[in-house]
Amino acid sequence: MTWGKSVHRLLRGNRQRNELSRGSSARNQEVPFEEEKVNYKTINFNEKFGLLSEYWSPRVVAEMNDYQFKVVKLKGDFVWHDHKDTDETFMVIDGNLRIDFREGDVHIGAGEMFVVPKGVEHKPYAENEVKLLLIEPRGLVNTGDAGGELTAPNDIWI
Repeated sequence: MTWGKSVHRLLRGNRQRNELSRGSSARNQEVPFEEEKVNYKTINFNEKFGLLSEYWSPRVVAEMNDYQFKVVKLKGDFVWHDHKDTDETFMVIDGNLRIDFREGDVHIGAGEMFVVPKGVEHKPYAENEVKLLLIEPRGLVNTGDAGGELTAPNDIWI
């Protein structure tokens, strides 16, 4: 028996036991279980950044639950915007990023991360090229409600 099948049977057994403990009549019923396929390939950031030709155009490289991990190259000024319902995480892989706020700014260097709290208006700026990993909920519009020519299409994978 493979490891995956063992886990499948263990989880199915746990589900059946949980149903029985709640007084359900699931004694001899199979509990459906959807086994996920595991991709055993790492994500190489250098390779992914090499595929990017435009600035301010995030591309999805992975998902975890309802969150997407996006690589993006930045250079120059972005637009003032906020995300009313969610935080936004900036992880700088290469370069130096400044995020302006209405009452100050934060500088994020390579190997550093910053979380912009939901509802806080901000404007990223990169004097020179920055390579960045964004972590944000699936479907989040990069310009928030501000819109404009820098609004990138969502859910584009590389």
